[in-house]
Amino acid sequence: MPAVRSALLPLTLAVTLALAGCAGGGGTDDAATSSGPAATAPTGPAGTIGTNGATGATGPTATGPAGSTGNATPVPGTLDFTARTVDGGSFAGRSLAGRPAVLWFWAAWCSRCRGVADDVAAVRRDHADRVNLVGVAGLGSGADAMRRFVRDTGITAFPNLADDEGTLWRRFGVTSQEWYVLLDSTGKVVHSGALSQAELRRRVAELV
Repeated sequence: MPAVRSALLPLTLAVTLALAGCAGGGGTDDAATSSGPAATAPTGPAGTIGTNGATGATGPTATGPAGSTGNATPVPGTLDFTARTVDGGSFAGRSLAGRPAVLWFWAAWCSRCRGVADDVAAVRRDHADRVNLVGVAGLGSGADAMRRFVRDTGITAFPNLADDEGTLWRRFGVTSQEWYVLLDSTGKVVHSGALSQAELRRRVAELV
């Protein structure tokens, strides 16, 4: 019997060691695949991922003032309108936002308007990259006469709106033709009324 016990001792020791290794769960391979608190990316404020996250930190989309998103130019109430051009196209007042603007109110039957058309067009050419200019026709001009006026005077480099219904004339408080409404870059009306061409140039130069 002593001989049998001696023979069994090495086998018993080997089994015991093997079982101990399984119970411990340790080893470099297990460490590489284990997960714990260190594997979880820290989180920041709601809607963000911590800087240690695999995809990097993200935050909410930046928004600007009311009526705008990100770096978009906010649209002032004065420019929140739509209209039709004399050739039947559509025009959005919001397209003028961010720059000073000159609204020139004219009538197709007005000889004074026809006489200054070249000068108004020259103001637009001189400041095309800094100031918006839009013509607004009305006071019973008639669609055909509006188109002839634009064609005959050559004022095709800037939009001309057809407003025989007087929507924009009333919006800006215009009561007669050959009238100018000047707005600064924020959309604030800084002048409304008649102007000589010299005064128009001076006032436009002050806007830029």
